[in-house]
Amino acid sequence: MTTPDFFRARLDAMIELRHPLAVLATRMPWAEIESALAPCFARKDRQGRPIEGLDLFGPTLQVAGAGTSPAGRPRLSIRLMVGLLYLKHAFGESDESVVQRWAENPYWQFFCGGEYFETRLPCDPSNLTRFRRALGDAGVEELLAKTIEAAVSMKAIAPKDLERVIVDSTVQEKAIAFPTDSRLLDVARRKLVLIAKRAGVVLRQTFEKEGRSLKRRAGGYAHARRYRRLHRVLKRQRTILGRVMRDLERRLPALADGMKAIVTLWLERARRIHTQRPKDKNKLYALHAPEVECIGKGKARQPYEFGVKVGIATTEKGNLIVGARAFPGNPYDGHTLAEQIEQATILMQDVKGAPKPHTAIVDLGYRGVEVPGVEIIHRGRIKNLSAKARRLLKRRQAVEPVIGHLKDDCGLRRNWLKGSEGDVLHPVLCAAGYNLRWLLRAVARLGLTALFALGVLVGMLGRVLSGNAAWPSGWRLQAAN
Repeated sequence: MTTPDFFRARLDAMIELRHPLAVLATRMPWAEIESALAPCFARKDRQGRPIEGLDLFGPTLQVAGAGTSPAGRPRLSIRLMVGLLYLKHAFGESDESVVQRWAENPYWQFFCGGEYFETRLPCDPSNLTRFRRALGDAGVEELLAKTIEAAVSMKAIAPKDLERVIVDSTVQEKAIAFPTDSRLLDVARRKLVLIAKRAGVVLRQTFEKEGRSLKRRAGGYAHARRYRRLHRVLKRQRTILGRVMRDLERRLPALADGMKAIVTLWLERARRIHTQRPKDKNKLYALHAPEVECIGKGKARQPYEFGVKVGIATTEKGNLIVGARAFPGNPYDGHTLAEQIEQATILMQDVKGAPKPHTAIVDLGYRGVEVPGVEIIHRGRIKNLSAKARRLLKRRQAVEPVIGHLKDDCGLRRNWLKGSEGDVLHPVLCAAGYNLRWLLRAVARLGLTALFALGVLVGMLGRVLSGNAAWPSGWRLQAAN
């Protein structure tokens, strides 16, 4: 096999083509993914209308009187970025580690559409952040939908198996520290001091030394359960936070408009922390993440979790995820069932036969609700259930290990993405990563590696006999063995 560069090695000659990841690289509908996501990256004018024939990152940008401009660098391919997102959540990596492992793993490069082995990083980790933001919630749901289509096209799951789903909810925790009153008051004071310094405001007093001392004393009193002394410390922390707030508010009219808006934002958040009490509702649990909610799921070891509620829908047979959605506001589980079924229906609309969920198996948290056209099975109706429904009810617990794998293997346990937008995108991407792992197991289970290797062997033999290619050295060694 000839290569254009002597010092570059082709990936198909380096790797074992029967590896599940290599087989899956040929089974994923990459062309459909690229065509579906292309509108997300279209160049638009100030009114939001797409501009035809204009590529700001390629050599086609027309400059008046200068012809074609070669300025700018070529854009990164959609397959590369989508492949990195799949691998990131399938193997529980971060943005920084996934690009590093890509440069070391030829199988990952082959999965992302590479032809030659590269030792450089495919992109800067920040490009993944921009790519996720450009995709939006519709784009990441498209990535999840394509994994479902791939599972059906590989015959790893039958279309009729998509008609019965198991639905459950969990909590996606935000990347915040445990919100104690002492920590929140100290963080708010330090943030206001930092903002004042950036705005060029000289405060009368920052209480830096006293703030550190009070925070240390509060931790010791809480550990020793000396609550009277703890309350006195909290009262003093509120006092010094109020002094810093009032000092900064007096300097607010002298600031520029842009800086005034920033200072006002942080002052409002600090005021919420300053005035809230332990039993108040709609509390602020993190200064940098006001969207965080306190959710109690009745766990013995973790009575309260801080993040957003997430609904997960899996198939009754096979445990393939067909729906993942965040529900801000901590709604009752039953009130989320209709939206969860609707999302699963939309994700499966491009599957051959267009199956729709007609049976939902849930726990008692979903009782008392009805969804048109969907039979809801839960333990509260055990006396009125048929024998078939009782057999299906025994499968409800199958969703629990799926949620466990989502948290431990795919990164759902802790959400590092910023804002409410990150809360929406992250569970869908984790579900897509889980489905990718599911597909890898399906490739090995169904024996698709052997069939793929046979197809490659037949194709290579035809090319060699026709004189269009040489026999790879790696294959010669395998044939000799």
